[in-house]
Amino acid sequence: MGDFNQSVILEAVRHAVDGLSRIELAQVTGLSAQTVTNITRRLLDEGLIREAGRTISGPGKPRVMLRLVEESRFAVGVHLDPAVTTFVLLDLAGEVVRRSSMATPAEAPSLILADLAAQIEELVEGSGVPRERIAGVGVAAPGPLDATRGTVIDPPKLPGWHRVALQDDLAAAIGLPVVLEKDTTAAAVGELWTRRGPSDDSFVFLYLGTGLGAAVVRDGEAVRGSTRNLGEIGHIVVDPEGPRCACGSRGCVDVVCTPEAIVERAEQLGVLAGGRRPGDRAALDASLTELCVRAVAGEASAGAVVQRAAEHLATLTLVLTDLLDVDRVVFGGPFWRRLADLSLPEVAARLARSSATRAVRALPVQSTVVGDDVGAVGAACVVLDSMLTPRTSDLLLGR
Repeated sequence: MGDFNQSVILEAVRHAVDGLSRIELAQVTGLSAQTVTNITRRLLDEGLIREAGRTISGPGKPRVMLRLVEESRFAVGVHLDPAVTTFVLLDLAGEVVRRSSMATPAEAPSLILADLAAQIEELVEGSGVPRERIAGVGVAAPGPLDATRGTVIDPPKLPGWHRVALQDDLAAAIGLPVVLEKDTTAAAVGELWTRRGPSDDSFVFLYLGTGLGAAVVRDGEAVRGSTRNLGEIGHIVVDPEGPRCACGSRGCVDVVCTPEAIVERAEQLGVLAGGRRPGDRAALDASLTELCVRAVAGEASAGAVVQRAAEHLATLTLVLTDLLDVDRVVFGGPFWRRLADLSLPEVAARLARSSATRAVRALPVQSTVVGDDVGAVGAACVVLDSMLTPRTSDLLLGR
């Protein structure tokens, strides 16, 4: 209970831009004045909060304001993408202090883990942050994951990653606590932390990276599922007449909505020149960028390809929002920015026209506030979230 109450205090201070006095903390948290005094004294001693001047509010003595010490703790976030791995260092307020990236090597997982460890060490050393202030490392990886064992299990676009003990092996290599999270879930946590919405925030996050995945937030908390693998949407059919998928169906998300699928269609129609090497992320990025620039400029053939992709995304979004009954939709990921201007209006129009709850409310459709690094930022936020966010489930006694 003491740890839970401390999280309640820290969360309240974090959300208060101008800080809160002890009296205000008691009012907003419902904790007794004595409990607030005891907890804030401990947090001051640990350097997590500081006294930041006095303010006068009505009669009585001026109140001492308490604010978060952003530089008191940090977290590293790593997004392991099949093409590019991104690293960020976040302070306690969730601000990016330093970032780096590298092309994900096409090597054995053990060699890639060594590269990850080296990059993390370089990131921390280059920042000048004392190592004892690093709360931990969050790694966002494509699923499926075995969360209990901290292993990555045969991700479709990471060949050779069969039950790789990423969490334990990386922790042993860098000497810091490591937490493994599904990349889409991490992105949703990053959105939660950065946007700072209402406590009952509810949304579906569609993450467009090398593949396309989803995450769900309900009542201000990411929903992870029984095996922590919620959000595998690659084989939802959005175009029954579409190309054949490896699963045996036609028109699955994996073969019509991903960046690779969009560019391949443009190449098949002669809108883009072919010749890309499979797995060449830089070439894929350049091709998708070219396609979207030409579409925005009004070129009919490029516009038709992007419009069809937007329609497929709209179909997928309609299925998910009807199923999950959330309050809004968020898109993000490293490839999303190129498609956003042309896709957002199509998705919003489809929901306004066909959503099962259209007579009850409108469903806002937004781009993430985090930007392209939402996976890595979210991974670091998972670490900070475990420190700062109070959850009543933490009060349950284990068996």
